[in-house]
Amino acid sequence: MLSNMKEAGEIVMPGDTIKVATPQNPKEKIILGPGLRRDGDILYACKAGLLKFRTPSIYYVDSYQRRYIPNRGESVVGIVTQKAGDIFKVDIGASEQASLPYLAFEGATKRNRPDVQIGDIVFAKLLIASKDMEPELVCVDSQGKKGKLGVLGPDGLLISCSLNLTRKLLNPNNRLFTLFAKEQAYEIAVGMNGKIWLKARSIKETVALANGILASEYTPTDKILSLCNDIAQTVLIS
Repeated sequence: MLSNMKEAGEIVMPGDTIKVATPQNPKEKIILGPGLRRDGDILYACKAGLLKFRTPSIYYVDSYQRRYIPNRGESVVGIVTQKAGDIFKVDIGASEQASLPYLAFEGATKRNRPDVQIGDIVFAKLLIASKDMEPELVCVDSQGKKGKLGVLGPDGLLISCSLNLTRKLLNPNNRLFTLFAKEQAYEIAVGMNGKIWLKARSIKETVALANGILASEYTPTDKILSLCNDIAQTVLIS
C-alpha cells in the first residue's frame, strides 16, 4: 500500500492515498486544501489533478474545474439575483445561491439598510459553507469593517474563468498584476469562485486587461512580462 501512495508533484486520481511529510516543527499542523479528504489516519484524493505542496504544511490538488464548491473563509464575486425579506440572494456559481443578510454590511442597521439592487456585483466572504446548509456571505471582516468587500462599481467588467486560473492569479509569486500596474492603472477583485471584476481607465483598457488575464492561464511564468508588454502595445495601437 505504501508503494502506491502519491507524493507532491504527482498526478492523482479520486481514491488515491496521499503520502505527506512529517512537519519539522511538532506544533505545525498539516492543512488539507481542495481535492483532499481525511479518513481516520489516511489521506486520500477526491479530485483528479496535480498534487501540490505549499509551505509550511499545506497540500491540495490543482485541478481544472469550473463548478465552484463553497469553502468557508474564501472571498467570492457574485451577482445579486433577488431580495427575499432581510436577505439578498447572490449567484456565486455554486450548485445553489448564497444568502447575504443586509446586516452583513458595515454600518448597516434596521433603519440604515445598504443600497443594494438586483443585478449589483458584490465582493464578499463566505461565513458559512457546508454541504448541509445554504452558503452565507458577509461584506465585513471580523472587526466589522468592509475593507475591500462590498458592492462593486457598475461600470466595471465581470468575466468568468476556471478555478485553476484564480488560484494562479492569487499566488503570491505571480507577478501578473504587478507588471500590469506598471503599464496602466486599474481596480480588480478576484473571487475564488472563478469570477473576476475589473475596471481600468477606459473600456479599451478594461477589455485589454481582461484578455491578458484570460490569456495568462496558459502562459508560462517566464513569458508573463512579454504578455503584459503585448497587451500594453495593443492598447496604444488601437
